[in-house]
Amino acid sequence: MPIVTVQVTREGTTPDRNSVTAEEKAAIIAGVSQVLLDVLNKPLESTYVVIEEVDLDNWGWGGLPTVQYRKQRAAAAKT
Repeated sequence: MPIVTVQVTREGTTPDRNSVTAEEKAAIIAGVSQVLLDVLNKPLESTYVVIEEVDLDNWGWGGLPTVQYRKQRAAAAKT
């Protein structure tokens, strides 16, 4: 019985949203489950997928909070 945890930042894919939609979560669950079936031959009915949404303030990369890291990357891309 595989259990897969997927962590994503709690933000939407458009400016008017602040979370992942139920439809997006369903697609993640279906996709991850299908990969485990295709690669490891694990039946869909025995695969659990847990999606954890993490507040953006609680996520960091490159030694910086994510928002600051993204701003830094955006500024570097402009130069």
